[in-house]
Amino acid sequence: MIIQITKKYHHILLLFESHSQYEFQLLYRFSKKGAPMEAIFKLKEYGSNVRIEVLAGLVTFVTMAYIIIVNRSILEMTGIPGGAVILATCIAAAIGTLVMAFFANVPYAQAPGMGLNAFFTFTVCFGLGFSWEQALAMVFICGIINFVVTVTKVRKHIIASIPKVLQCAIGAGIGVFIAYIGIKNAGFLSFTSDPGTYALLDSGTVIAGSSAVPAVVAFNTPTLIMAVFSIILMVVLVVRKIPGGILIAIIVSTLIGVPLGLVNFEFSSYFSELGASFSQLGAVFGQSVISIPSLFSDPTKILIVIATIFAFSLTDIFDTIGTFIGTGRSTGIFSEKEIDDIAKTSGFKTRLDKALLADSIATSVGALFGTSNTTTYVESAAGISAGGKTGLTALTTAVCFLLAMAFAPLVLAVPGWATAPALIIVGVMMAKPLKDINWTELSDAVPAFLIATTMAFFYSITTGIAIGFVFYCLTKITVGKIKEIHPVLAIFTVLFLANFVITALM
Repeated sequence: MIIQITKKYHHILLLFESHSQYEFQLLYRFSKKGAPMEAIFKLKEYGSNVRIEVLAGLVTFVTMAYIIIVNRSILEMTGIPGGAVILATCIAAAIGTLVMAFFANVPYAQAPGMGLNAFFTFTVCFGLGFSWEQALAMVFICGIINFVVTVTKVRKHIIASIPKVLQCAIGAGIGVFIAYIGIKNAGFLSFTSDPGTYALLDSGTVIAGSSAVPAVVAFNTPTLIMAVFSIILMVVLVVRKIPGGILIAIIVSTLIGVPLGLVNFEFSSYFSELGASFSQLGAVFGQSVISIPSLFSDPTKILIVIATIFAFSLTDIFDTIGTFIGTGRSTGIFSEKEIDDIAKTSGFKTRLDKALLADSIATSVGALFGTSNTTTYVESAAGISAGGKTGLTALTTAVCFLLAMAFAPLVLAVPGWATAPALIIVGVMMAKPLKDINWTELSDAVPAFLIATTMAFFYSITTGIAIGFVFYCLTKITVGKIKEIHPVLAIFTVLFLANFVITALM
């Protein structure tokens, strides 16, 4: 019965997609000669077509659209107007993703990064006492540094220095990480903390200690039952290889949730504030540049400013490297040769070269509009798993972010329990590289295991990579294989250790 229902929705979706193909003809004019999508994105060369790419772009968008509301809830605590944050989030995501689409021709989307926005708010503004304008200035400078690091091939050498065993572990670790995000977003976990082991901030945020214990919730509420249904439906569709199965499952689950009262479409409150939001954006735009001199006006804080910018940059750089290596190698978006020979190429000839440059541009653009670091989203793997192979996937996602500025209530109405299964399924698909790790060689197995698990445990791609780097160097030195440690890897291991110390002192 499930297959019959989904086939019915699949026919409806095909009609929608056919219409979408007509609408996307308008985008052909981005080419000087008015060339079609085939000429722009080389769809046939990569074994794809418009329908698949548009579907994949929609899947990517719905799996990462949560950032629109989450970024607002975090950044507006610092004093940045909430309406401006929503618009800045959408604009930064759209611009960064458009560069990915047309310059790099890869199916990756960008948006303000989770974790980086929390560091922006709770550490830089609340902990260190910087204003949000000054914090944006640091992010802007971070973007410039990332651009220079990319243009000067430093990023290429970083990628080349990472041994294949760690690259495989990074890919699998990201899979575990995003599967965990899916499980959490579905509402399957509860956390219990002992009295006196947590702090309640003025904002209402609870910061718990290590006594917090996760547990599976009782599946006795409509939303949890629907989350289970959504996962089952998606697994059935994906295993049966139904075209667009991930998106179909999200749409079907959301539509079923409407009559059950589990999906609420709220338009009036947002549209009434839309004009005010653009006014707020006008007041925030450019503050990152204007505030740069104030960062260095107090000599006693210069070292703290430098350390903070360093922390921003290191996290941003390795979040992206981890995402590209992890998803690119496992899905074939970047070939083995392209990754292995990255340091040998000059200029920006390969898709990986161009993708790294596209990513480096986005952070400064985002800061200019009023949001924290913009980075390549690991949720892009959901669209890639749905068949996305070219920049048309990214273009579709970018267009969705632009439309979201006017239709945010509709976008945000898609519940987490409907989109979470996509992350779980993608996590399963990304675990494949684990088979390429030599688990009998402990000097490889220990750092690989730590990378593959600590990304999820610590909710950070960069932290997982840092721990893996440290223990890779430690185990290789211990067994007398120091020659296997690339000098660049050793340098960044030291920088990671320094970052841990600096963060602790801050």
